[in-house]
Amino acid sequence: MKTHNEDIDKLIKETLTEEEAKFYDDLEEQNVLQMVWGLFKGKNKWIMYLMNIMTLVFFGLFIYCLVQFFNSEITFDLIKWATGSLVFLIGVSMLKIFAWMQMDKNALLREIKRLELQVSSLSGRMSD
Repeated sequence: MKTHNEDIDKLIKETLTEEEAKFYDDLEEQNVLQMVWGLFKGKNKWIMYLMNIMTLVFFGLFIYCLVQFFNSEITFDLIKWATGSLVFLIGVSMLKIFAWMQMDKNALLREIKRLELQVSSLSGRMSD
């Protein structure tokens, strides 16, 4: 059974040129892996590479602080290594939140482009 969205998509594709239809197909919904790989495309791919390198560095430092924490017996050292672990773990979390926000932004932009294409298709159809 066809859904209402499939009917709308079919109607839109009928009104588009071949080039516009191909562009419309490229704007389909993506799964999580496609969204992650999509972060490394476009103008800001360099910052995503930098963020992932920093995430690995912060995670390595978190592991180091955690190992030092468990090897310590002095209270001051325990507090110092626990604080370091917490700071680096928060750093990793913040960088991951940034990446998820970028994925959400890309999904929103894709939907806005779909809407723009639909509006132009409908306006072209109304002028005929």
